[in-house]
Amino acid sequence: MNSDANMAQAAQQMQETFAQGLKQVMGAMAGGGLGMPAGYPQIGMATPQAAPPPLQIDPHKLLEIQKKYLEDISALWNSGLQSGTQGLADRRFAAEAWHQNPVAQFSASAYLLNARTLMGLADAIEGDEKTKARVRFAVEQAMAAAAPSNFLAFNAEAQKKAIDTQGESIAQGLTNLLHDMKQGHVSMTDESIFEVGKNVATTEGAVVFENDFFQLLEYKPLTAKVHERPFLLVPPCINKFYILDLQPENSLIRYAVAQGHRTFVVSWRNPDESMSGKTWDDYIDQAAIKAIEVTQEITGAKTINALGFCVGGTILATALAVLAARGEKPVASATFLTSLLDFSDTGILDIFIDEQSVQFREMQMGKGGLLKGQDLASTFSFLRPNDLVWNYVVGNYLKGETPPPFDLLYWNSDSTNLPGPFYAWYLRNTYFENNLAKPGKLTVCGEKVDLRKVDMPTYIYGSREDHIVPVGGAYASTQVLPGKKRFVMGASGHIAGVINPPAKKKRSHWTNDKLPQGKFPASQADWLKGATEHPGSWWTDWSDWLKSHAGKQIAAPKTYGSRKYKVIEAAPGRYVKSKA
Repeated sequence: MNSDANMAQAAQQMQETFAQGLKQVMGAMAGGGLGMPAGYPQIGMATPQAAPPPLQIDPHKLLEIQKKYLEDISALWNSGLQSGTQGLADRRFAAEAWHQNPVAQFSASAYLLNARTLMGLADAIEGDEKTKARVRFAVEQAMAAAAPSNFLAFNAEAQKKAIDTQGESIAQGLTNLLHDMKQGHVSMTDESIFEVGKNVATTEGAVVFENDFFQLLEYKPLTAKVHERPFLLVPPCINKFYILDLQPENSLIRYAVAQGHRTFVVSWRNPDESMSGKTWDDYIDQAAIKAIEVTQEITGAKTINALGFCVGGTILATALAVLAARGEKPVASATFLTSLLDFSDTGILDIFIDEQSVQFREMQMGKGGLLKGQDLASTFSFLRPNDLVWNYVVGNYLKGETPPPFDLLYWNSDSTNLPGPFYAWYLRNTYFENNLAKPGKLTVCGEKVDLRKVDMPTYIYGSREDHIVPVGGAYASTQVLPGKKRFVMGASGHIAGVINPPAKKKRSHWTNDKLPQGKFPASQADWLKGATEHPGSWWTDWSDWLKSHAGKQIAAPKTYGSRKYKVIEAAPGRYVKSKA
């Protein structure tokens, strides 16, 4: 009984200590930070005045966690500083140096035990799902930052490298640190290797139109004949378009051109102070709708095919709904890649958004201002802190390494700004209130928006491990769009799942052709029950679908643009080269 009483008292003390620590972390979250760089996270943190809710843990669960922790820490301590006795099932501690150094191995083992215990406590928190998710996220961030691998004093691998190189790795690490401080972000790749227009974004084409919002690129045909219906791609304005045109072998743009589509792409302008007052309506009217109109005028086509990627898909769908409200249907088919139209399922990003956070952004930049690109980039990186932040901190600074060249990570570091009013509107009406999915709730460009009027055939793609647009969120578009639909799920995440060329023969994709008369079940999980896995890229499935909506083949044009729309400059144009 006395032992149990002591255990209960220890559990109570543990709860109080943990609760106090979590309140501090939640307070840091409310202030915008977790002790991370200024501006993190920036999706929509609560205001500094927001008090974190009281945290409670079921006493029985707490006692179980306490007992398990005491057993494990006792076993670890009793094993002593004996090299090779504790397993380190974590790639941060996989190097042989961690196993050869008993002190380092013990510190790593103790850290992993503490991390497991803290996550167990976070999972035991009582409250609504949003509060639980916020606590889990806060604990994950804190534990990722506290790993012994992040500190030279504890990192046996970095220490060994410093000895082996006679201190050169430390000197190079300091050089790397000063370089990254100067450029304003942690280097994820050797950025000196890449240049836009030289070895990324190299598909041959020309700028045939531009305004204050975007340049329209037209690409040179790679086939003698092209489909009569042209193809327009609307990429996300949060990033630059060349994620779709990294290298010739992984370029979705080049792939579309090679399939015989006369291809046009929106290249967004990287906003500066002159655009600080631009709104969602401006982007719909002066960019998405304008790009559709110019593509029609250049090609003479009555209708075109269009694709929207991520936020570009949200913009495209809004534009199509505005045009439908005007009685216009210039797009014959639409493809939505990892896009949210119904924002019921936004995954981890939901923890950042509530009424206070949205009001704060509206007050801060709803009437004008810019959301800096690096703020958004930091937020998305910290969604996967070990892979996209601390991995590079350790490699660049503690080990003095230069990260290898990687086109996708170069693009990821080439950030873009957003106009404040555009961003504030987007936060409230999509992520927070989900108004885009509510028929007639929104007025955009003077028209009531109703996605039920966007009734053309659609191809909807979601990535299985996407942490930005959860596959269930992408699938939800099947429930709001009325036309004939095809949903395909690919393996991997938000970017790697999309950029998966067939020649690589990597990953898988899933289709479900067993649905009765094309009716989709309410949930993606139910859709998956009848789905079939296919090895390799989803691009071929999409290409076959797009060809069926592209019309007959005609002679490929020999020049860019038209008499009215003349070549302004060679692709990829000036806009994409502008730095945030």
